[in-house]
Amino acid sequence: MNWLRLCCVQCRNPLFLPRQGLCSRCDKLIVRTPYCSMCGSLLTQNAKRCGICLQRTPDWDQMVIVGRYQEPLSSLIHRFKFQNQFWLDRTLARLLLLAVYQARREQGLLLPELLIPVPLHRLRQWRRGYNQAALIAAYLSRWLSLPCRNDLLYRIKHTTSQLGLSAAMRRKNLQNAFSASPQLCHCGYTSVALIDDVITTGTTLNTLAKLLRAQGISHIQVWGLARA
Repeated sequence: MNWLRLCCVQCRNPLFLPRQGLCSRCDKLIVRTPYCSMCGSLLTQNAKRCGICLQRTPDWDQMVIVGRYQEPLSSLIHRFKFQNQFWLDRTLARLLLLAVYQARREQGLLLPELLIPVPLHRLRQWRRGYNQAALIAAYLSRWLSLPCRNDLLYRIKHTTSQLGLSAAMRRKNLQNAFSASPQLCHCGYTSVALIDDVITTGTTLNTLAKLLRAQGISHIQVWGLARA
């Protein structure tokens, strides 16, 4: 594993700065585009809202993404989630950190008071061995000096995978799938960021955002590695 830390996690070429995890060539291959800071839709220039959001506003307030779910970012995320390569957490978290910094400069992002990773059902987490969103959130918490809580939102229903489901089927699949800890409405936080890996239709995040609103959270951000 030590020699891997000295090489790019994608192309395996030696790194001048090993802490970055990704060489400059592979980093430039990540498809980063201007996007709507509300829903993450592809735009020609950054904007706070797009035409889609004007018609149907998400239940959260702002989104930050690294890039599109295309190579090489898509393969890095797939390896991280499904091939037990949990050690990619630092590299992917750093990419999201830089995206947060960019959103602060260009989109007026204000840092939240609290980070909350999207929860996994205990059975799925047991099978995978870790919650990938929680690993990313742990690094961001340390680097941004923000608290991170894994005990405020729970996935109480073991649902089928959302992969390949339509938006309507995703909503049905997630009915009564999550619950909030009683601590949430007493913790004193009013601004949170939900940490996720891939954002597709946003159904999971909308469900969680509604749950947070019901507990008195007034400002909700969504931070994700990729927008599909």
